[in-house]
Amino acid sequence: MLAYDYPLLGVFWSVFIFFLFLAWLMLLFRVFADIFRSDMGGVAKAIWSIFVIIVPFLGVLIYVIAHGDDMRSRDIAGAQQNEEAFRSYVQQTAGSGGVASELGKLSDLHASGVLTEAEFDTHKPKLLSS
Repeated sequence: MLAYDYPLLGVFWSVFIFFLFLAWLMLLFRVFADIFRSDMGGVAKAIWSIFVIIVPFLGVLIYVIAHGDDMRSRDIAGAQQNEEAFRSYVQQTAGSGGVASELGKLSDLHASGVLTEAEFDTHKPKLLSS
């Protein structure tokens, strides 16, 4: 029977290092995405990309220091665009307010004399069944 001696603090240290590596990878991909999302020229994008590929830790650190505020501004603008698109979609999907609103309009038309009693009685069950 094999017994492996791997202390509990060693496990915690290994997990900690693993999560730090994942966090750095996420930051690396985020920097690459921001490089190509930014409004820099093509040469500047190429230079930043090469710098981040050749010297990854230093390249990511310098890019975040140099362009951190720009990254934040682009993220905020993107979030605001997404929020506006979501609100627009919800307003379009919600429509005019549903059956209650349509019944109110039908009642107003009946009260103003545009619809006769017979027309009102034929349209009301259709709205209630939908």
